[in-house]
Amino acid sequence: MASKPAFATGAQVEHPKFGPGSVLTCTDQHIVIKFDESGERKFVLEIALPSIKKIDRQPPADKKRATKKKAAAAAPAAAAAK
Repeated sequence: MASKPAFATGAQVEHPKFGPGSVLTCTDQHIVIKFDESGERKFVLEIALPSIKKIDRQPPADKKRATKKKAAAAAPAAAAAK
């Protein structure tokens, strides 16, 4: 019988070094967390479990990626200067 993962997908957690984040996946052996400031990190669950604690917060909104408009606008200006 499979055991229940320590954290559900989407759970909000906090790590003492990396700060708050959201659980992406959690198995019996590994946990992958997307931290707000330092991106995705994968941990061996047995080692990381004592330092990861569940927190009560709303997940942050996804940041939108920067568009390439500035680079595209600069290219015609550079071509016109030649």
